Amino acid sequence: MDHRGSTAQAMTIAGLNLIKQALSIYDSDLKLVVANARFREMFSIPRHLSQPGAPFSETIRFLIENGEYGEIADADKEAFIKERVERALDFEPHYFERRRADGRWVSVEGSPLPEGGWVAVYTDITSTKRQETLLRGRSEELSDQLLQHAEELSATNRELESTVNALGEVKRQLTESEARMRLTAEMMPAHIAHVGPDRLYTYSNRRLSSVIPGRPSNIVGMHMRDALGESAYRAIKPHMERAFSGKPSVFEFNEHPSTRRIRVAFTPDDNAGPKRGVYVLSMDITEETQTRVALQQTRRREIAAMMTSGLAHDFSNLLTIILGTQGKLEKMELPQPARDLIDVTLSAARRGGMLLNRLADVTGHRAPKLAPTDMGNFISDLETLAKPTLEGRAQLILENTIPDGLLMIDPAMLQDTLVNLLLNARDACGEDGTIMLIAELVQETWVQLTVRDTGSGFSEEALQHALDPFFTTKGSEGSGLGLAMVYDMTKLAGGDVRIGNTETGGQVVVRLPLRRAARHSTPGLALLVEDNPELRGLIRDMLTGMKHTVIEAASVDEARVLLEQVPDIRMVLSDIKLEGDATGVDLITSLDGDSLPSYLMTSLPQTDPLYIEGAARAPILPKPFTAEQLDHFLHPKEG
Repeated sequence: MDHRGSTAQAMTIAGLNLIKQALSIYDSDLKLVVANARFREMFSIPRHLSQPGAPFSETIRFLIENGEYGEIADADKEAFIKERVERALDFEPHYFERRRADGRWVSVEGSPLPEGGWVAVYTDITSTKRQETLLRGRSEELSDQLLQHAEELSATNRELESTVNALGEVKRQLTESEARMRLTAEMMPAHIAHVGPDRLYTYSNRRLSSVIPGRPSNIVGMHMRDALGESAYRAIKPHMERAFSGKPSVFEFNEHPSTRRIRVAFTPDDNAGPKRGVYVLSMDITEETQTRVALQQTRRREIAAMMTSGLAHDFSNLLTIILGTQGKLEKMELPQPARDLIDVTLSAARRGGMLLNRLADVTGHRAPKLAPTDMGNFISDLETLAKPTLEGRAQLILENTIPDGLLMIDPAMLQDTLVNLLLNARDACGEDGTIMLIAELVQETWVQLTVRDTGSGFSEEALQHALDPFFTTKGSEGSGLGLAMVYDMTKLAGGDVRIGNTETGGQVVVRLPLRRAARHSTPGLALLVEDNPELRGLIRDMLTGMKHTVIEAASVDEARVLLEQVPDIRMVLSDIKLEGDATGVDLITSLDGDSLPSYLMTSLPQTDPLYIEGAARAPILPKPFTAEQLDHFLHPKEG
């Protein structure tokens, strides 16, 4: 124990010694924790039994030997000690009065402690008892019944005082428990609240602002409309009214000003009768939804691939036959009208082959490949690529307000997406039109890219079906796969695509999850998560060769414990398939990617749904790999 600890203990004991009652505290093992001087004096306790750690049973043995409990036969002493120890182990509150061997009276008041053990207070009530005896002796005119009642009342008052003290201790414990529960509620990553029948908040764990940015935290007494804002209140009102009628509900909605996806659970408070309130649990599930959307899109692609693969195979064979037959006819001496028909047939067959290739892009597996990307350079390169195609057809205006810094995106997929949208906008607005590309961040949640043109806009039919495969308004000139590919690639990355019209024409808005790429200045502590011991040792040597220090885990549960307890982790490298049910994708999804660089590695094929889901969250390095490949993967050279 240090000097401050010993000083605090000495001051505590000094304070206890000022108490007129005797006091002792024993722990859950019935070992003495502390006793004041009055305890030693009242019962003549020897020094070795008044020191911390002294057994309760030995103290009882001493009191027996000292005649504290009167005459007890030697054969009964062990049973007496055992009975006292067992009573103490019950840790039940108690109060009783007993006469000591020297004729004095003592009251004993015991109360259990929340961590186990108990505290006992001994009060000398001899004076009180003598007053009762004196009253009986000098009040011969009083009936025995009245005297007995007075004595019982006196004893009851003393017991009542003990009960009041016990209730005070219980109140203190409940207050501490309530404080712990409130602290726990306020630390949860969710908003917990109770709303009365007047739609006013009666309780809140002050986490509303973490679920819906920009909303207040201290909302007790506020109406739900004022606390949530008009948009969120309008979305939840029908479900809330059902909860007030006694029907629980769970639902999700998009909170438009913050662009967050919110899950809300309403539970009726049936203890309040007809004037019931409602308990509310709200959580921000934006990232969960992004991952879920990516996985759903992957499954849709699998179904589409299964349905189209057989047809595409047969169609490809037919096109091969057509091209071969027409090629033979082309070499024959035929009149010009026949040769014109051959040219048309060959052109149609080649167009069919191009359509098959684009169909493969939609239904095939194409996992995102996230990489640190400077959006300023990306937009500049896109302008260089697109301008020759737009030259003389439409004017291109670029607005990029994304701050400097690397973002984790798939630059190839995003470039294909934007080129596709720019070409569609070119065709829509004609030679004198204007196309605007706006790049911005939305609510620190999305990377948003908007392509807006001055054309005729989307028709009502196009607004309903433009993202469907094979839908086109270009007649025979269009394949109907452009916007479908844009939608597919964006959804795989956990993003969203919205089409609509403005006052000047049509627009398409592409949103991708905002994931910042951390710059690596110096090597640091790396968390390596790999369930194969031999491979884990090999990769550890690779990382230490790059000047990293390494801590290791074999499962997601082990990794999360290390992340909680080790504050200096600078990077996470995890296999996708690990021990237990959770995967490396689950681990990466639960991390804050903006502050902790995270990477995945795997031997799964790129067609595996888990690979595609992980690729939408973090860069993936295929196994096997060399130390040089790992170094280039973790520390790419900028520029």
